Amino acid sequence: MRADVRITVLRRLFHDDLVAEHCTHQWVACQRFAEGDEFIVPGDSLEVPEGFCSWAWVDLNRYVVTLARGGNFSGSKPGRTVVSCSDGYRPVLFLVERIEPDPAASA
Repeated sequence: MRADVRITVLRRLFHDDLVAEHCTHQWVACQRFAEGDEFIVPGDSLEVPEGFCSWAWVDLNRYVVTLARGGNFSGSKPGRTVVSCSDGYRPVLFLVERIEPDPAASA
């Protein structure tokens, strides 16, 4: 059985200098997420959570799958890592963490 995974929005960044230099119109920080938003990905389905940005999901999916299957990432604490979406102008940082099963629940 795979573990569930929690995705928490840590920060929404905005690079106004890059937008001013490279964009044809003004962007604003990502409006899809708010800091502190949480999403649970069930380990048995590993499907994109309802309301989650499909663009960010493509960036996070491999991390979610790895953690759900019991893997870890070099340099990160076991069962967690910090990942960002690939929007260079307004990236969002996410904490992706395995939800360890409660041993008492399986007893």
